[in-house]
Amino acid sequence: MRLVRPVVFSAVVALLGGVLGGAAAQGATDQTISYHGYQVTVPASWPVVDLAKDPTACVRFDRPAVYLGRSTAQDCPARIVGRSEGLVLEPLTRAAKSSDGELQVAVQDAGVLATAYYVPGADQTARKVLSTGRVASKSQAARVAPQAVAAAPTIVATGTIAAPGFDKCTAPSQSEMDAWLFPASPYRAVGIYTSGSLRGCQQPNLTADWVATNAAKGWQFLLIDVGMQAPCTTYNSRMSSVPATALTQGRNAAINAVAAAQALGFAQRSAIYSDIEYYVSTAACKASVLSYLSGWTQELNSRGYVGGAYVNASSGGADLASVYASTAYTRPDNIWFAHYNTTPGSSRFIPDTYWPNHQRVHQHTGDVKETHGGVEMAIDRNALNLTAPPAPVTGFDATGAAGSAALKWTIPAGTKLGQVIVRRNTGATPPALPTLGTAVYAGVGSAVTATGLANATSYSFRTWVKDNYGKVGPGADTFLAGTNVTIAASPASIMYTGSVTLSSRATRVDNATNLSGVPVTLYSKAKNASKWSTVTTVTSSSTGVATSVQKPTVSTYYMWGYNGSGDLLGSRSAPTLVEVRPALSAYLVPAAIRLGAAASLYGYLNPAHAGSTAYLQRRSGTSWVAVTTGKLTTNGKYAFSLKPTARGTYTYRVVWLADADHQGTQTASKVLTVS
Repeated sequence: MRLVRPVVFSAVVALLGGVLGGAAAQGATDQTISYHGYQVTVPASWPVVDLAKDPTACVRFDRPAVYLGRSTAQDCPARIVGRSEGLVLEPLTRAAKSSDGELQVAVQDAGVLATAYYVPGADQTARKVLSTGRVASKSQAARVAPQAVAAAPTIVATGTIAAPGFDKCTAPSQSEMDAWLFPASPYRAVGIYTSGSLRGCQQPNLTADWVATNAAKGWQFLLIDVGMQAPCTTYNSRMSSVPATALTQGRNAAINAVAAAQALGFAQRSAIYSDIEYYVSTAACKASVLSYLSGWTQELNSRGYVGGAYVNASSGGADLASVYASTAYTRPDNIWFAHYNTTPGSSRFIPDTYWPNHQRVHQHTGDVKETHGGVEMAIDRNALNLTAPPAPVTGFDATGAAGSAALKWTIPAGTKLGQVIVRRNTGATPPALPTLGTAVYAGVGSAVTATGLANATSYSFRTWVKDNYGKVGPGADTFLAGTNVTIAASPASIMYTGSVTLSSRATRVDNATNLSGVPVTLYSKAKNASKWSTVTTVTSSSTGVATSVQKPTVSTYYMWGYNGSGDLLGSRSAPTLVEVRPALSAYLVPAAIRLGAAASLYGYLNPAHAGSTAYLQRRSGTSWVAVTTGKLTTNGKYAFSLKPTARGTYTYRVVWLADADHQGTQTASKVLTVS
């Protein structure tokens, strides 16, 4: 029931998500609507439509009105695009769910679901209307079942189809769909308005259950998003005249469209068509539309969906065709063009060689009434020639190594394969599109080794299947976390026959956690060598630490390495040099002589470097000066005869210079006294 009466002032309690406001003043141009004990104030100019008395009335969001009740038998025109301001009051049988252009409130005490529809960007108007609502009398509300956890989307719109389809402003009732089920009608597909702020009709029938039921009966679907229109039109929601902004708006529209499609059960590989109505094209307007559709297509593709455009053939169709081969814009995957009274599938504005690979829908007849199975509906007629893109690979996996990763995948059976594309990004986000990131592979195989991967860096890989029509399916992803391996040597220089402790810590670079219980390998190469050799492999501790004690005989570079796994990329530490210096002994006999006598300074180098040079030096003030040299014998011995020509104290040492294998060394100072 409803009650309509003019009011001048009314004290109300706001009912929008709780109490939003208090008393509000109404003027003589207002009216109060009462439905099931819920009262709300709206402009007096809004007509009131009682769906209980007129169940076939179309709930049109392009006109200001108040609609009372709920009807699934609405008789709407085939196409309505636009948005005004109005209100729908119906029994509360489902949870409130607001969307762009629609603000819903569940009034539990009255058992009423209130939907205020509004011009995009004018949500405050809708809030103002709902803020006037109050419960005048409580009623027993129908129990609203808790919202079930949505199942994973499984329906692809569309699959392979070359048959007629129809579209309708509001999704038909189940009885209408059943009456028109092929072969009762020639139609195999139905166009439904799934999202967009300029949807002109209410969608009381369009639910996930409705989609699943009709898919099971063999219906296919064309998904339509009615969002922003060209900036050169008069629609109350228009894209920006700045192309870069329009591109972002297209991306945002695609994000919302995917969410709405998934809520209805439509999976990846589904095509969603952005409805761009007729416009008088100019250079600026064209640039905005093409940019908007570029952003739309890019975002849909990045989420595994097909980017479609519904256009008037003479405006949007002609503009898209004019840049078909341009790289300045991203071309929609599918085109749905309206061109009436022409041969189905063709238009003089869009060459047949464009979108030729089962990528076309032609709306060739508009807003006609047909009767099938005893049921009449107003529809647009369409000719469809479509295939879905290929399914993604399965089992996409990566096994890390040092500087490389082994990738493998399984191509779905029955795929008409063109090629598999693999690309990568550093970090946790894979390339969104097959044109982004770094190329890894393009071919028909099922495995590849990705090389040239940087140390201590994480990588995300995405692979796509392109079929023999050139259609690219959703991406499949895998991630390899980078690892980091450190090295420390203590001490960094040792005497021959001495030992050095080499330690390391292995960690993940994405979360800095320690790699415990993993094999960490120590590598070495002599200072003058070019090839690394494996020394030992150690299992890391709970803190990711690995240690090894080594006794190198020559100066040696060491490096720790982790060689990767199914989840982790391998890495190498920086090389560190451990210098080995020979042991050089010195003996002075005797340590004191008389003037004119001689003393002997001798010793040994270990390891022996036979034939190399030993340098005798004497201290002069604060410096050391060369005295003479001598060659080492086969056992590394040197010997010098000391015979100073004046009395005094003399300090000597012997120096051996570094070679390719060992660090240089010197003896301790020896003091000779001459009296």
